[in-house]
Amino acid sequence: MPNIGPMEIAIVLIVALIILGPKRLPSAGRSLGEGLRGFKDSLTAAKPDFDDAPAEKPAEVQRAEA
Repeated sequence: MPNIGPMEIAIVLIVALIILGPKRLPSAGRSLGEGLRGFKDSLTAAKPDFDDAPAEKPAEVQRAEA
């Protein structure tokens, strides 16, 4: 995947400005940011939290130690 440089970002912003217009562009950016933030929050909330779980040894290790 090629890198996105400053020229490509400028082209995308100019096209967005032409399509949406100067009045709707800030609200479109705000809603895009809120959507990305919600998506990121849902991914981090779905990830199990292994730090809070007690460290248990597998049953095989417990039997071997006994």
